[in-house]
Amino acid sequence: MKNLFEFKLFKILKKPPLILCMSFLVVIFVGAFLLNLPIASNNNESMGFVNALFTSTSATCVTGLVVVNTAEFFSTFGKIVILFLIQIGGLGTMVLFSMLLVITGKKIGLKDRILIREQLNTDSLSGLVKFSKYVLEVSILIEIIGALFLSTVFISDFGLLRGIWFSIFHSISAFCNAGFDILGNSIVPYKTNYIINLTIMFLIILGGLGFGVYMDIYKHKKFSKLSTHSKMVLIMSGILLIVGTLLFLIIEYNNSSSIANFNLKDKILISAFQSTITRTAGFNSIDISKIFDSTAFVMIILMFIGGSPASTAGGLKTTTFGVLLFTTVSVIRGERDVVFMKRKISLSIVLKALAICIICLILVVLVALLLSIIEADRFNFIDILFETVSAFGTVGVTRGITPLLDDASKIILSMTMFLGRVGPTTLAIGFLGKNYSNGLKYAKGNIIVG
Repeated sequence: MKNLFEFKLFKILKKPPLILCMSFLVVIFVGAFLLNLPIASNNNESMGFVNALFTSTSATCVTGLVVVNTAEFFSTFGKIVILFLIQIGGLGTMVLFSMLLVITGKKIGLKDRILIREQLNTDSLSGLVKFSKYVLEVSILIEIIGALFLSTVFISDFGLLRGIWFSIFHSISAFCNAGFDILGNSIVPYKTNYIINLTIMFLIILGGLGFGVYMDIYKHKKFSKLSTHSKMVLIMSGILLIVGTLLFLIIEYNNSSSIANFNLKDKILISAFQSTITRTAGFNSIDISKIFDSTAFVMIILMFIGGSPASTAGGLKTTTFGVLLFTTVSVIRGERDVVFMKRKISLSIVLKALAICIICLILVVLVALLLSIIEADRFNFIDILFETVSAFGTVGVTRGITPLLDDASKIILSMTMFLGRVGPTTLAIGFLGKNYSNGLKYAKGNIIVG
Protein backbone atom coordinates (compact mmCIF):
# COMPACT_ATOMS: atom_id res chain seq x y z
CA MET A 1 0.00 0.00 0.00
CA LYS A 2 2.81 2.39 0.89
CA ASN A 3 4.65 1.61 -2.35
CA LEU A 4 1.44 2.16 -4.33
CA PHE A 5 0.90 5.55 -2.65
CA GLU A 6 4.50 6.59 -3.34
CA PHE A 7 4.16 5.51 -6.98
CA LYS A 8 0.98 7.56 -7.43
CA LEU A 9 2.56 10.57 -5.71
CA PHE A 10 5.60 10.23 -8.00
CA LYS A 11 3.33 10.16 -11.07
CA ILE A 12 1.49 13.27 -9.88
CA LEU A 13 4.67 15.20 -9.17
CA LYS A 14 5.97 14.38 -12.64
CA LYS A 15 3.24 16.59 -14.12
CA PRO A 16 4.33 20.26 -14.48
CA PRO A 17 0.83 21.73 -13.81
CA LEU A 18 0.63 19.92 -10.49
CA ILE A 19 4.16 20.90 -9.48
CA LEU A 20 3.22 24.55 -10.10
CA CYS A 21 0.10 24.10 -7.97
CA MET A 22 2.19 22.52 -5.22
CA SER A 23 4.68 25.42 -5.33
CA PHE A 24 1.85 27.92 -4.77
CA LEU A 25 0.45 25.81 -1.95
CA VAL A 26 3.84 25.73 -0.22
CA VAL A 27 4.11 29.53 -0.41
CA ILE A 28 0.52 29.93 0.83
CA PHE A 29 1.01 27.71 3.90
CA VAL A 30 4.37 29.27 4.77
CA GLY A 31 2.72 32.69 4.50
CA ALA A 32 -0.20 31.53 6.67
CA PHE A 33 2.22 30.30 9.34
CA LEU A 34 4.06 33.65 9.38
CA LEU A 35 0.89 35.76 9.38
CA ASN A 36 -0.52 33.69 12.23
CA LEU A 37 2.43 34.58 14.45
CA PRO A 38 1.71 37.17 17.18
CA ILE A 39 4.54 39.33 15.79
CA ALA A 40 2.53 39.79 12.58
CA SER A 41 -0.22 41.75 14.36
CA ASN A 42 -0.19 45.13 16.05
CA ASN A 43 -1.82 43.74 19.20
CA ASN A 44 0.66 40.83 19.40
CA GLU A 45 -2.16 38.30 19.19
CA SER A 46 -2.59 35.51 16.66
CA MET A 47 -5.30 36.21 14.08
CA GLY A 48 -6.34 32.54 13.89
CA PHE A 49 -5.18 30.04 11.30
CA VAL A 50 -8.27 30.27 9.07
CA ASN A 51 -7.93 34.06 8.80
CA ALA A 52 -4.16 33.76 8.28
CA LEU A 53 -4.69 31.13 5.57
CA PHE A 54 -7.31 33.31 3.87
CA THR A 55 -5.02 36.37 3.94
CA SER A 56 -2.00 34.41 2.74
CA THR A 57 -4.01 32.87 -0.11
CA SER A 58 -5.39 36.27 -1.06
CA ALA A 59 -1.89 37.78 -1.15
CA THR A 60 -0.16 34.88 -2.94
CA CYS A 61 -2.98 34.58 -5.45
CA VAL A 62 -2.84 38.40 -5.86
CA THR A 63 -6.51 38.83 -5.03
CA GLY A 64 -6.95 41.44 -2.32
CA LEU A 65 -9.91 40.13 -0.34
CA VAL A 66 -9.24 40.71 3.37
CA VAL A 67 -10.87 39.61 6.61
CA VAL A 68 -9.18 42.37 8.64
CA ASN A 69 -8.09 45.91 7.84
CA THR A 70 -4.51 45.44 6.59
CA ALA A 71 -3.38 48.90 7.68
CA GLU A 72 -4.79 48.66 11.21
CA PHE A 73 -4.34 44.99 12.10
CA PHE A 74 -0.93 43.98 10.77
CA SER A 75 2.42 45.08 12.15
CA THR A 76 5.29 46.13 9.90
CA PHE A 77 6.45 42.50 9.89
CA GLY A 78 3.00 41.31 8.81
CA LYS A 79 2.81 43.91 6.04
CA ILE A 80 6.27 42.95 4.75
CA VAL A 81 5.22 39.28 4.67
CA ILE A 82 2.11 40.23 2.69
CA LEU A 83 4.20 42.31 0.27
CA PHE A 84 6.59 39.40 -0.36
CA LEU A 85 3.65 37.05 -0.92
CA ILE A 86 2.17 39.50 -3.43
CA GLN A 87 5.46 39.77 -5.32
CA ILE A 88 5.99 36.00 -5.39
CA GLY A 89 2.41 35.36 -6.46
CA GLY A 90 2.45 38.09 -9.09
CA LEU A 91 5.67 37.10 -10.83
CA GLY A 92 5.24 33.36 -10.33
CA THR A 93 7.04 30.87 -8.14
CA MET A 94 9.03 29.23 -10.94
CA VAL A 95 10.21 32.54 -12.46
CA LEU A 96 11.67 33.62 -9.12
CA PHE A 97 13.06 30.11 -8.56
CA SER A 98 14.83 30.18 -11.93
CA MET A 99 16.36 33.57 -11.16
CA LEU A 100 17.55 32.25 -7.81
CA LEU A 101 19.29 29.40 -9.64
CA VAL A 102 20.92 31.88 -12.03
CA ILE A 103 22.14 34.08 -9.17
CA THR A 104 23.61 31.11 -7.30
CA GLY A 105 25.28 29.81 -10.46
CA LYS A 106 23.16 26.64 -10.69
CA LYS A 107 22.27 25.06 -14.02
CA ILE A 108 18.62 25.19 -15.08
CA GLY A 109 17.67 21.76 -16.39
CA LEU A 110 15.00 20.62 -18.82
CA LYS A 111 12.50 19.89 -16.03
CA ASP A 112 12.88 23.41 -14.64
CA ARG A 113 12.45 24.89 -18.12
CA ILE A 114 9.22 22.93 -18.63
CA LEU A 115 7.90 24.30 -15.33
CA ILE A 116 8.85 27.87 -16.27
CA ARG A 117 7.18 27.45 -19.67
CA GLU A 118 4.03 26.19 -17.95
CA GLN A 119 3.91 29.18 -15.61
CA LEU A 120 4.67 31.77 -18.29
CA ASN A 121 2.13 30.11 -20.60
CA THR A 122 4.50 30.03 -23.60
CA ASP A 123 4.92 27.42 -26.34
CA SER A 124 8.69 27.21 -26.70
CA LEU A 125 11.40 25.94 -24.35
CA SER A 126 14.10 28.08 -25.96
CA GLY A 127 15.07 31.39 -24.39
CA LEU A 128 13.04 30.78 -21.23
CA VAL A 129 15.81 31.77 -18.83
CA LYS A 130 16.37 34.99 -20.74
CA PHE A 131 12.62 35.61 -20.80
CA SER A 132 12.36 34.99 -17.03
CA LYS A 133 15.13 37.52 -16.46
CA TYR A 134 13.29 39.94 -18.73
CA VAL A 135 10.05 39.43 -16.76
CA LEU A 136 11.82 40.14 -13.46
CA GLU A 137 13.70 43.22 -14.74
CA VAL A 138 10.66 44.76 -16.45
CA SER A 139 8.47 44.15 -13.40
CA ILE A 140 10.94 45.79 -11.01
CA LEU A 141 11.42 48.73 -13.38
CA ILE A 142 7.68 49.33 -13.73
CA GLU A 143 7.18 49.04 -9.97
CA ILE A 144 9.97 51.55 -9.31
CA ILE A 145 8.53 54.04 -11.81
CA GLY A 146 5.07 53.58 -10.27
CA ALA A 147 6.46 54.13 -6.78
CA LEU A 148 8.17 57.35 -7.91
CA PHE A 149 4.89 58.77 -9.21
CA LEU A 150 2.98 57.74 -6.08
CA SER A 151 5.69 59.22 -3.85
CA THR A 152 4.97 62.72 -5.19
CA VAL A 153 1.71 62.55 -3.22
CA PHE A 154 2.43 60.12 -0.39
CA ILE A 155 5.67 61.77 0.80
CA SER A 156 3.95 65.13 1.17
CA ASP A 157 1.05 63.49 3.03
CA PHE A 158 2.93 61.01 5.26
CA GLY A 159 6.52 62.22 5.43
CA LEU A 160 9.64 60.83 3.74
CA LEU A 161 10.01 57.31 5.17
CA ARG A 162 6.30 56.44 5.43
CA GLY A 163 5.68 58.07 2.05
CA ILE A 164 8.35 55.91 0.38
CA TRP A 165 7.05 52.76 2.12
CA PHE A 166 3.46 53.51 1.07
CA SER A 167 4.59 54.21 -2.49
CA ILE A 168 6.54 50.93 -2.80
CA PHE A 169 3.79 48.83 -1.23
CA HIS A 170 0.97 50.20 -3.40
CA SER A 171 3.06 50.17 -6.58
CA ILE A 172 3.85 46.46 -6.16
CA SER A 173 0.28 45.72 -5.09
CA ALA A 174 -1.12 47.52 -8.16
CA PHE A 175 1.28 46.06 -10.74
CA CYS A 176 0.77 42.55 -9.38
CA ASN A 177 -2.98 43.19 -9.53
CA ALA A 178 -3.30 42.39 -5.82
CA GLY A 179 -5.26 45.35 -4.51
CA PHE A 180 -3.95 45.21 -0.92
CA ASP A 181 -3.64 48.64 0.66
CA ILE A 182 -2.09 50.02 3.84
CA LEU A 183 -3.93 53.34 3.72
CA GLY A 184 -6.86 51.86 5.65
CA ASN A 185 -9.63 52.45 3.10
CA SER A 186 -8.08 51.63 -0.27
CA ILE A 187 -7.71 54.89 -2.25
CA VAL A 188 -11.10 56.32 -1.24
CA PRO A 189 -9.39 59.41 0.30
CA TYR A 190 -7.75 60.01 -3.11
CA LYS A 191 -10.79 59.35 -5.32
CA THR A 192 -10.28 62.61 -7.26
CA ASN A 193 -6.47 62.71 -7.13
CA TYR A 194 -5.34 62.26 -10.73
CA ILE A 195 -1.75 61.26 -9.92
CA ILE A 196 -2.78 58.44 -7.58
CA ASN A 197 -5.66 57.23 -9.74
CA LEU A 198 -3.89 57.31 -13.10
CA THR A 199 -0.67 55.78 -11.72
CA ILE A 200 -2.49 52.87 -10.10
CA MET A 201 -4.67 52.44 -13.21
CA PHE A 202 -1.64 52.24 -15.52
CA LEU A 203 0.12 49.81 -13.16
CA ILE A 204 -2.95 47.57 -13.09
CA ILE A 205 -3.32 47.68 -16.89
CA LEU A 206 0.39 46.95 -17.46
CA GLY A 207 0.30 44.10 -14.96
CA GLY A 208 -2.75 42.62 -16.69
CA LEU A 209 -1.46 42.71 -20.28
CA GLY A 210 1.09 39.91 -20.08
CA PHE A 211 4.87 39.97 -20.33
CA GLY A 212 4.91 38.49 -23.83
CA VAL A 213 2.89 41.47 -25.09
CA TYR A 214 5.51 43.89 -23.73
CA MET A 215 8.25 42.06 -25.57
CA ASP A 216 6.21 41.99 -28.77
CA ILE A 217 5.55 45.74 -28.59
CA TYR A 218 9.23 46.42 -27.82
CA LYS A 219 10.38 44.34 -30.80
CA HIS A 220 7.93 45.47 -33.46
CA LYS A 221 6.82 48.95 -32.30
CA LYS A 222 3.94 49.11 -34.84
CA PHE A 223 0.53 47.58 -34.09
CA SER A 224 0.26 46.06 -37.58
CA LYS A 225 3.43 44.00 -36.98
CA LEU A 226 2.36 42.59 -33.63
CA SER A 227 1.43 38.93 -33.20
CA THR A 228 -2.23 37.89 -33.38
CA HIS A 229 -2.14 37.19 -29.64
CA SER A 230 -0.88 40.69 -28.79
CA LYS A 231 -3.47 42.31 -31.04
CA MET A 232 -6.24 40.30 -29.39
CA VAL A 233 -4.99 41.26 -25.90
CA LEU A 234 -4.75 44.98 -26.69
CA ILE A 235 -8.05 45.20 -28.56
CA MET A 236 -10.08 43.22 -26.01
CA SER A 237 -8.44 45.05 -23.06
CA GLY A 238 -9.25 48.41 -24.64
CA ILE A 239 -12.84 47.46 -25.45
CA LEU A 240 -13.53 46.08 -21.96
CA LEU A 241 -12.01 49.12 -20.23
CA ILE A 242 -14.00 51.59 -22.34
CA VAL A 243 -17.28 49.65 -22.11
CA GLY A 244 -16.84 49.22 -18.35
CA THR A 245 -16.18 52.93 -17.88
CA LEU A 246 -19.21 53.99 -19.94
CA LEU A 247 -21.60 51.54 -18.27
CA PHE A 248 -20.45 52.52 -14.76
CA LEU A 249 -20.77 56.22 -15.63
CA ILE A 250 -24.24 55.85 -17.17
CA ILE A 251 -25.75 53.59 -14.48
CA GLU A 252 -24.23 55.41 -11.48
CA TYR A 253 -24.52 58.95 -12.88
CA ASN A 254 -27.38 59.95 -10.55
CA ASN A 255 -26.53 57.66 -7.62
CA SER A 256 -25.99 60.04 -4.71
CA SER A 257 -24.19 57.27 -2.78
CA SER A 258 -21.47 56.91 -5.42
CA ILE A 259 -20.72 59.58 -8.06
CA ALA A 260 -23.77 61.86 -8.39
CA ASN A 261 -22.24 64.66 -6.29
CA PHE A 262 -19.05 64.96 -8.38
CA ASN A 263 -18.42 67.08 -11.47
CA LEU A 264 -18.32 65.33 -14.88
CA LYS A 265 -14.52 65.16 -15.03
CA ASP A 266 -14.30 63.45 -11.64
CA LYS A 267 -17.22 61.16 -12.49
CA ILE A 268 -15.32 59.94 -15.54
CA LEU A 269 -12.14 59.43 -13.49
CA ILE A 270 -13.97 57.43 -10.80
CA SER A 271 -15.83 55.38 -13.41
CA ALA A 272 -12.60 54.64 -15.31
CA PHE A 273 -10.90 53.57 -12.08
CA GLN A 274 -13.70 51.16 -11.12
CA SER A 275 -13.63 49.72 -14.64
CA THR A 276 -9.87 49.25 -14.42
CA ILE A 277 -9.92 47.50 -11.06
CA THR A 278 -12.33 44.87 -12.37
CA ARG A 279 -9.33 43.67 -14.42
CA THR A 280 -8.43 41.70 -11.26
CA ALA A 281 -7.06 44.38 -8.92
CA GLY A 282 -8.96 44.93 -5.67
CA PHE A 283 -8.52 48.65 -5.12
CA ASN A 284 -11.57 50.89 -5.00
CA SER A 285 -12.08 54.64 -4.84
CA ILE A 286 -15.74 54.57 -3.74
CA ASP A 287 -17.79 52.32 -1.45
CA ILE A 288 -18.68 49.35 -3.69
CA SER A 289 -21.48 48.32 -1.32
CA LYS A 290 -23.32 51.55 -2.26
CA ILE A 291 -23.44 50.99 -6.04
CA PHE A 292 -26.61 49.77 -7.76
CA ASP A 293 -27.09 46.03 -8.23
CA SER A 294 -27.10 46.56 -12.00
CA THR A 295 -23.64 48.12 -11.76
CA ALA A 296 -22.48 45.27 -9.54
CA PHE A 297 -23.68 42.81 -12.18
CA VAL A 298 -21.68 44.62 -14.89
CA MET A 299 -18.62 44.43 -12.63
CA ILE A 300 -19.24 40.71 -12.08
CA ILE A 301 -19.08 40.13 -15.85
CA LEU A 302 -15.89 42.19 -16.19
CA MET A 303 -14.29 40.47 -13.18
CA PHE A 304 -15.14 37.06 -14.61
CA ILE A 305 -13.33 37.93 -17.86
CA GLY A 306 -10.33 39.33 -15.98
CA GLY A 307 -6.93 40.10 -17.48
CA SER A 308 -4.70 38.46 -20.08
CA PRO A 309 -2.63 35.24 -20.15
CA ALA A 310 0.95 35.18 -18.80
CA SER A 311 0.24 38.28 -16.70
CA THR A 312 -0.31 38.99 -13.01
CA ALA A 313 -4.08 38.93 -13.57
CA GLY A 314 -6.65 36.19 -13.14
CA GLY A 315 -10.09 35.41 -14.52
CA LEU A 316 -11.28 33.73 -17.71
CA LYS A 317 -8.75 35.90 -19.63
CA THR A 318 -9.37 38.47 -22.36
CA THR A 319 -8.11 36.20 -25.14
CA THR A 320 -10.39 33.33 -24.11
CA PHE A 321 -13.36 35.70 -24.14
CA GLY A 322 -12.15 37.19 -27.44
CA VAL A 323 -11.90 33.79 -29.13
CA LEU A 324 -15.44 32.89 -28.00
CA LEU A 325 -16.73 36.31 -29.11
CA PHE A 326 -15.23 36.07 -32.60
CA THR A 327 -16.36 32.43 -32.88
CA THR A 328 -19.91 33.62 -32.22
CA VAL A 329 -19.55 36.35 -34.85
CA SER A 330 -18.24 33.83 -37.39
CA VAL A 331 -21.15 31.44 -36.71
CA ILE A 332 -23.69 34.26 -37.09
CA ARG A 333 -22.10 35.26 -40.39
CA GLY A 334 -22.14 31.68 -41.60
CA GLU A 335 -18.35 31.57 -42.04
CA ARG A 336 -16.57 28.21 -42.05
CA ASP A 337 -13.53 29.52 -40.15
CA VAL A 338 -13.15 31.71 -37.09
CA VAL A 339 -11.27 34.81 -38.26
CA PHE A 340 -9.64 37.62 -36.29
CA MET A 341 -7.64 40.42 -37.96
CA LYS A 342 -7.44 38.38 -41.19
CA ARG A 343 -6.00 35.40 -39.31
CA LYS A 344 -7.71 32.03 -38.89
CA ILE A 345 -8.10 30.80 -35.32
CA SER A 346 -7.59 27.04 -35.21
CA LEU A 347 -10.36 24.73 -34.05
CA SER A 348 -8.18 23.42 -31.20
CA ILE A 349 -7.92 26.94 -29.74
CA VAL A 350 -11.68 27.46 -30.06
CA LEU A 351 -12.37 24.16 -28.28
CA LYS A 352 -9.86 24.96 -25.54
CA ALA A 353 -11.46 28.39 -25.01
CA LEU A 354 -14.88 26.77 -24.80
CA ALA A 355 -13.65 24.16 -22.30
CA ILE A 356 -12.01 26.83 -20.12
CA CYS A 357 -15.19 28.93 -20.13
CA ILE A 358 -17.42 25.97 -19.17
CA ILE A 359 -15.05 24.87 -16.36
CA CYS A 360 -14.85 28.42 -14.98
CA LEU A 361 -18.63 28.87 -15.12
CA ILE A 362 -19.21 25.56 -13.34
CA LEU A 363 -16.71 26.54 -10.63
CA VAL A 364 -18.31 29.95 -10.05
CA VAL A 365 -21.85 28.50 -9.98
CA LEU A 366 -20.89 25.75 -7.52
CA VAL A 367 -19.02 28.11 -5.16
CA ALA A 368 -21.82 30.71 -5.25
CA LEU A 369 -24.36 27.96 -4.52
CA LEU A 370 -22.32 26.64 -1.59
CA LEU A 371 -21.85 30.11 -0.11
CA SER A 372 -25.53 30.93 -0.51
CA ILE A 373 -26.38 27.75 1.46
CA ILE A 374 -23.82 28.43 4.21
CA GLU A 375 -24.64 32.13 4.46
CA ALA A 376 -28.42 31.66 3.99
CA ASP A 377 -30.49 34.71 5.07
CA ARG A 378 -27.34 36.67 5.93
CA PHE A 379 -26.42 38.26 2.57
CA ASN A 380 -28.08 39.05 -0.74
CA PHE A 381 -27.30 36.60 -3.55
CA ILE A 382 -25.86 39.43 -5.69
CA ASP A 383 -23.34 40.12 -2.90
CA ILE A 384 -22.42 36.43 -2.64
CA LEU A 385 -22.05 36.11 -6.42
CA PHE A 386 -19.96 39.31 -6.44
CA GLU A 387 -17.68 37.88 -3.72
CA THR A 388 -17.39 34.53 -5.53
CA VAL A 389 -16.42 36.02 -8.89
CA SER A 390 -14.08 38.46 -7.16
CA ALA A 391 -12.29 35.50 -5.56
CA PHE A 392 -12.23 33.41 -8.74
CA GLY A 393 -11.00 36.32 -10.88
CA THR A 394 -8.41 37.17 -8.19
CA VAL A 395 -9.90 40.66 -8.16
CA GLY A 396 -10.35 41.37 -4.47
CA VAL A 397 -13.18 43.90 -4.66
CA THR A 398 -15.93 43.27 -2.13
CA ARG A 399 -19.31 44.68 -1.19
CA GLY A 400 -18.27 44.54 2.45
CA ILE A 401 -19.14 40.96 3.39
CA THR A 402 -15.65 39.35 3.51
CA PRO A 403 -14.89 39.92 7.25
CA LEU A 404 -18.40 38.71 8.18
CA LEU A 405 -18.19 35.35 6.41
CA ASP A 406 -18.32 32.03 8.23
CA ASP A 407 -15.03 30.10 8.52
CA ALA A 408 -16.36 27.46 6.10
CA SER A 409 -17.05 30.20 3.54
CA LYS A 410 -13.54 31.62 4.02
CA ILE A 411 -11.99 28.20 3.35
CA ILE A 412 -14.13 27.73 0.22
CA LEU A 413 -13.18 31.20 -1.04
CA SER A 414 -9.51 30.47 -0.29
CA MET A 415 -9.76 27.40 -2.54
CA THR A 416 -11.53 29.53 -5.16
CA MET A 417 -8.75 32.13 -5.11
CA PHE A 418 -6.16 29.38 -5.46
CA LEU A 419 -7.98 27.82 -8.42
CA GLY A 420 -8.45 31.25 -9.97
CA ARG A 421 -4.70 31.92 -9.80
CA VAL A 422 -3.33 28.57 -10.99
CA GLY A 423 -6.28 27.99 -13.32
CA PRO A 424 -8.95 25.32 -12.84
CA THR A 425 -8.17 23.98 -16.31
CA THR A 426 -4.48 23.64 -15.46
CA LEU A 427 -5.36 21.64 -12.36
CA ALA A 428 -7.85 19.47 -14.26
CA ILE A 429 -5.30 18.71 -16.98
CA GLY A 430 -2.71 17.95 -14.30
CA PHE A 431 -4.93 15.33 -12.66
CA LEU A 432 -6.93 14.02 -15.61
CA GLY A 433 -5.01 14.96 -18.76
CA LYS A 434 -3.64 12.21 -20.96
CA ASN A 435 -0.58 12.55 -23.12
CA TYR A 436 -1.58 9.87 -25.56
CA SER A 437 -4.30 9.09 -28.08
CA ASN A 438 -5.95 5.70 -28.47
CA GLY A 439 -5.99 6.19 -32.24
CA LEU A 440 -9.69 5.37 -32.57
CA LYS A 441 -11.87 7.26 -35.02
CA TYR A 442 -15.60 7.39 -34.45
CA ALA A 443 -18.54 7.78 -36.80
CA LYS A 444 -20.20 11.18 -36.88
CA GLY A 445 -23.28 11.77 -34.75
CA ASN A 446 -25.88 14.41 -35.52
CA ILE A 447 -27.18 16.63 -32.70
CA ILE A 448 -29.60 19.52 -33.17
CA VAL A 449 -28.60 22.61 -31.13
CA GLY A 450 -30.00 26.09 -30.72
